[in-house]
This record gives sequence, C-alpha cells and structure tokens, in this order.
Amino acid sequence: MPHIFVVQLDIPAEHEAEFNRVYDTEHFPMLSKVPGVRSAARYRLDHSTVPGMQQYLTVYELDSPEVLKSSAWEEAGAYGDWATKIRPLLASRHHSVFERIA
Repeated sequence: MPHIFVVQLDIPAEHEAEFNRVYDTEHFPMLSKVPGVRSAARYRLDHSTVPGMQQYLTVYELDSPEVLKSSAWEEAGAYGDWATKIRPLLASRHHSVFERIA
C-alpha cells in the first residue's frame, strides 16, 4: 500500500522569498525524483480552524516509508542550499507518515 509523507513548517517572513526559491528550484525537485516517490505537491495555508497551523505543507506519495531511509532520499535532502542555509531557519517543523487504507 502507498504511504504519504507530510511535511508542515513555518519560515520567518524575512526569509520567505529565499525559502521558496530554494524549495522550488532545488529541494522539492530533487526529492520528487527519488526512486519510490510517486508524486509530490506543495501548498501554502489559506485558512484553518487550528490556531498556529504551519503555513507550508508538502505531501509526497511514496511506495513505502522505506523511501525515507534510502541513501537517495538522504542525498536529495542534503542537496544545494537547503541543509545549510534554509533548514536552520525553519520553525515549527513537523513530519508525518500516513498509510493509505482506502
């Protein structure tokens, strides 16, 4: 059964432009190409009933959660400016894996 990997996060407003540039041109494309990633999509919060909900959401559909433990995933996640320049700036970051049941 496929799974989804959900990433929710916030970035301080003063770093938002650089965050989106790196996410759109480096981080997201690299992770999307990892073997076992079926699809991927990014979202920005429009509104929520949950106070303090993170502003950004990325959903990766995976063949299995093992994809997240692969060397290809690790290499893609470390590519470019993400790990060194963007990751330290992130606030309220959450990762979740869900198994498809229907």
